Amino acid sequence: MSILQMTPEAEATGVIAEIYDDDRRSLGYVPSYTKALSLNPEAYLAAQSLLKAISTPLGPRLYELVTLAASQAIGSTHCRLAHGEKSLRLFKEEQLQAIAKDFHDADLSEAEVAMMDYAVRVCTDAAAMTDRDTQRLRDLGFSDREIVDITMAAAARNFISRTVLAMAVDLDVPPGMSEGLKTALLGPIALKPNRT
Repeated sequence: MSILQMTPEAEATGVIAEIYDDDRRSLGYVPSYTKALSLNPEAYLAAQSLLKAISTPLGPRLYELVTLAASQAIGSTHCRLAHGEKSLRLFKEEQLQAIAKDFHDADLSEAEVAMMDYAVRVCTDAAAMTDRDTQRLRDLGFSDREIVDITMAAAARNFISRTVLAMAVDLDVPPGMSEGLKTALLGPIALKPNRT
């Protein structure tokens, strides 16, 4: 549980109220991570602008797949749940559960699997990456612009996820998420004992 003094929804004014309203419109609620990150509303809005600049040309399907792979690699339960919920607009729940458990065996294209492997590598071993990593994506049909966007999407997820994790922000389960999808998205993370 975070020790940060976040602005309660009933007390939000100005830019913070607008940020909260955007989440209410798009998600149906205001997650704890929004409340924490909006303590610096200028940075929050800049990050949202960056994510939009990356996700729009990449398209929602590829962006969400990269995000799910990156957030799994980072161990970000917040982003796994939030983007799992968003991905229900793109995938049937059964396939999304399969993606969450092991995207290599989830009826995705070879290019999509390679892209997700690439995103995991960006998040876990970027310093060891070489032209072979990007060449694999190019060989599977990704343009240089798409490769840059995939890389930026994974790297940007590190910024958001690690910030939220470092501040011990409360984990919100999106309202109405099935237990099966929640369990698949949290995976082994949900089974770790609480050490506090």
